[in-house]
Amino acid sequence: LADGDLVDVSHMAREARFRIPVALTKAAWAEAVEWDDDRPEPQDEDGRLWDVLYMAGIAAGNAPGGDRVTFRVFRIPNEDRGRQWNEAELIELALHIGPGDEAEPVVTIMLPRED
Repeated sequence: LADGDLVDVSHMAREARFRIPVALTKAAWAEAVEWDDDRPEPQDEDGRLWDVLYMAGIAAGNAPGGDRVTFRVFRIPNEDRGRQWNEAELIELALHIGPGDEAEPVVTIMLPRED
């Protein structure tokens, strides 16, 4: 967190029933959560983050074991690709549970190609 590579979302993750700290990588944040408020579509970062956390929670609950599970979430691309608000697309994210800075369990949500 200190170096800026992760975005701490633990405040909302607690509302989504996560019991341990949760962070997103900057790349996952940019792809799935970040939103330009000047766009006309009815979106905001809180709503987009909630969607990610909700789907991550379902994936974690259905995971067969291990420390990593992938899941998908619909999102409207933040870049202008000529899409309308109702033309969302699926993207894949990965949830990893592992040790934090002090060996405590933490969840990191990232793009599948990240580790």
